[in-house]
Amino acid sequence: MHDDRISTEGRLTRFVRDHLDPNLYRHRLPLAVSAWEVDGEPVAVTDAVHQQFSPFCIGDRWGAPWTTTWFRFTATIPAHWDLGVGPLEAVIDLGFDTVNPGFQSEGLAFDLDGRPIKGVSPMNRYVPLAGNPGDPVAFLLEAAGNPDIAKEFDFLPTSLGDPATAGHEPRYRLATADLAVLDTTVWELRQDIAVLDGLMRQLPTDRPRRAVIMRALEQMLDTLDPDDIAGTAAAARDVVAPALHAPADASAHRLYAVGHAHIDSAWLWPVRETIRKCARTFSNVLALMDDDPDFVFACSSAQQLTWIKERYPALFERIRAKVADGQFVPVGGMWVESDTNMVGGEAMARQLLVGKTFFLDEFGVECEEVWLPDSFGYSASLPGIFRAAGARWFLTQKISWNTTNRMPHHTFWWEGIDGSRIFTHFPPVDKYNSDLGAADLAHAQRNYAEHGHGSMSLVPYGWGDGGGGPTREMTAVAARTRSLEGSPSVRTASPHTFFLDAQAEYPDPPVWLGEMYLESHRGTYTSQSRTKQGNRRSEHLLREAELWCTTAMVVLGAPYPHERLDRIWKLVLLQQFHDILPGSSIAWVHREAERNYAAITAELDELITTTLAQLVGSGEVALQANAAAHPRDGVAAGAIGIAAPHPEGTTTVTEHGDDLVIDNGALRLVVDRRGLITSWFDIGAAREVIAPGQVGNLLQVHRDTPNEWDAWDIDAHYRRTVTDLTDLDSMEVVHNDIGVTLRLCRSFGASTIEQDVVITTGTTEVGILTTVDWHERQKLLKLGFAFDVACERFASEVGFGHVFRPTHANTSWDAAKFETCAQRWIHLGEPGFGVAIANDSTYGHDVTRCQTTTTARVSLLRAPLYPDPDADQGTHRFGLSITSGAEIVDAVRSGYAINLRQRRISGARVVDPLISVDNPGVVVEAVKAAADGSGDVVVRCYESLGARARAQISAGFGLTQAVRTDLLERPLPEAAVEISPERSMSLTLRPFEIVTLRLRRS
Repeated sequence: MHDDRISTEGRLTRFVRDHLDPNLYRHRLPLAVSAWEVDGEPVAVTDAVHQQFSPFCIGDRWGAPWTTTWFRFTATIPAHWDLGVGPLEAVIDLGFDTVNPGFQSEGLAFDLDGRPIKGVSPMNRYVPLAGNPGDPVAFLLEAAGNPDIAKEFDFLPTSLGDPATAGHEPRYRLATADLAVLDTTVWELRQDIAVLDGLMRQLPTDRPRRAVIMRALEQMLDTLDPDDIAGTAAAARDVVAPALHAPADASAHRLYAVGHAHIDSAWLWPVRETIRKCARTFSNVLALMDDDPDFVFACSSAQQLTWIKERYPALFERIRAKVADGQFVPVGGMWVESDTNMVGGEAMARQLLVGKTFFLDEFGVECEEVWLPDSFGYSASLPGIFRAAGARWFLTQKISWNTTNRMPHHTFWWEGIDGSRIFTHFPPVDKYNSDLGAADLAHAQRNYAEHGHGSMSLVPYGWGDGGGGPTREMTAVAARTRSLEGSPSVRTASPHTFFLDAQAEYPDPPVWLGEMYLESHRGTYTSQSRTKQGNRRSEHLLREAELWCTTAMVVLGAPYPHERLDRIWKLVLLQQFHDILPGSSIAWVHREAERNYAAITAELDELITTTLAQLVGSGEVALQANAAAHPRDGVAAGAIGIAAPHPEGTTTVTEHGDDLVIDNGALRLVVDRRGLITSWFDIGAAREVIAPGQVGNLLQVHRDTPNEWDAWDIDAHYRRTVTDLTDLDSMEVVHNDIGVTLRLCRSFGASTIEQDVVITTGTTEVGILTTVDWHERQKLLKLGFAFDVACERFASEVGFGHVFRPTHANTSWDAAKFETCAQRWIHLGEPGFGVAIANDSTYGHDVTRCQTTTTARVSLLRAPLYPDPDADQGTHRFGLSITSGAEIVDAVRSGYAINLRQRRISGARVVDPLISVDNPGVVVEAVKAAADGSGDVVVRCYESLGARARAQISAGFGLTQAVRTDLLERPLPEAAVEISPERSMSLTLRPFEIVTLRLRRS
């Protein structure tokens, strides 16, 4: 035969466009439209329904950026309409385009009693209605004038991310508002064609199956009368039925399709808009559930469901009913889908504690899988944290964004730093918002790395970010591909079902050890510094507040502020969302986060100050409250005591030519006229710390122009353009009672930098406080030290431990880690000697080696232009401490010390610690009251050095019971811990093990 494939496929495309799609609705007429524009922030439907609506016409403009317009639509169902051919619907086009369905205007329809009906979005434009011929119909639609900041992700600077600069011009025109009757038979035919056409185009041209489908579609076109689509659609369906009913191959890949809507809790829209996006999407999926009992939808964020409970209670009750039916499935068990690189270990534990508790309390559901498809890399400590929260499984997708190396597995055991393993799936579809189209299904099958060992993978489908979630067209695909020759077999299911089946089929998959580093988005460790500082400060203030409030509860019988701390924790956890803490959101989001952090700081400072005053009483004794994990200045960890006097000695400053020589008895620094450290001699170790011919305290500015994803990415080529900031405006030596401060001032471009280099008598620690008034654009500011320390790897703190990373680029995996994230410290060491660098608010680092020189640099600031063109402008302060002769235990101690400053107070009495540990490698991370209000004390500790450890945990109060628990404070099997007469408990910990103890007071 002649090859007519191209012409037949072209005929099909045009026929569907010109004849079939225009006939999906049997009847159609324009709705009458009126509108009311909200003045200011959105209002509830109960307010909108009473407003004065004005006439509005198709084609009229509406929707200035971030505004809300309420539309009222009315009509009378014509008497001659045949409502038996399909459902009665409204078809609404607010001025959509289909390029970015989750990034533009959206709407939520309500009935006149204020009940949500369904969302309206670019790929989901219908509103189900009810009535009989002759009946009036009316409904309201809340339309959000959200500007399309994404556009086509051209990453151009935009003023739209801040209401103050977004402008007032309407951005949309109402395009369609019709009352219509869907022709079910024609619609079903359209879905038949979509599935077969998509499959045909994915199959190789030499496959007989492709030719069979093409001929079936060709015969269908011959059968379908363009002048009588409605009358010939049923016959056309009969023609293609055999092609649709040919069963799948026995070896076809099996796809578990999970309805999903990845809704970022903030990103290119503010938090307040996320709340409405959730309401629209959840209304959509509830409507789908009513129509399709097989449809299953997974929702991962307890915060988002909390918003619905608070703002849309009727909708929440519908969700609760669908959870009970097994269709609406809570997953993940976290408060939000957080970042995992910068979130502290205890905060990550709280993400799970607070999230899982919500799902248990509201739905009686225990989430056994952790669901983080879009976070920007995955810390090596997560398997241990997840398992400690009772999770069995983990799902992620983001690693498909790697730019250098391909992840070798799709189903595997992921092993963390403590040896814990969690069964992990990485969907080979390579996205979390599939449309279930043939291209996605084929890609999942081709891409799956476990063929021959496993046969199944999960595909999350549905439009995200306000695009409305799964659609009826997608569920139609799932139904038609359940068993279809040439296609993977698709089954709708919950993640729980998938993981049970996948683990049963493949119980011994490969093991991935350590972090899953994302080879992309490295700039998120540094962008939006104030947001990161707010998070770090809030995490540590919460530690202090819980410690002192628990101490007051035990010592004084004071009430514990459960509700207050819970409210603050939830706000902190929200702002750890993976587009807020990483600094990749619009200006509105980050300015709001900064305001929230300021309020959190003020409230927690007040709570801590008040509680400390209660503990020490009224008096004039000078005291220090030590909330850190190790003793300081003679005050025990977790105690309030009298600080020991500072060690005797002096710090001298002498001039040697143009250099200053500073000697504090433990180290001798040489600082040249540029303010750079040219020599750091550790007196106790009798060795030089700065590499020959190199310097420390070198500020460097790089050009920072990534190829795309401005706020997210630092590209490797940044290193090729650098300016060393060696010009000094002024240098001042300031003497004080405990040492010397060297004050350095510099200028660069439109910015100024002031540094206080603090040398304290008798220590090998140098503190550097850097204050930057930053007014650069597309620049990266780093602070570096070239150490005479030969190390092939360096240690970086992660939650509840640390990881080692290479200083070399031997392999592509090593080379890709040219910028890495550390929490409070890094450590560079060779046998017998090391250097620790601790920070109070920075995360991005790069560490490289050249022979026996290792250079460590801390990333201080960026200035990306998208999505916030004013990112990081203004004044910033960064604290570092650099300690020579340090082991990892010293790095851990420095990390806590710089983030938990001593509080100096006056009072009448000292306060002993509630909890003491005799092993410095075993760190107490949290002391709090049990969440259930029982008055029990919960203590969380971990082994911090990567070694097996024995420790005596001693309580400063009477005990009747001690048990080991999970992160949700529930006793573990064989949980009892023996208590000695001295109220101590003996623990043996494996490397990096997390232990949670619940102590019953006598």
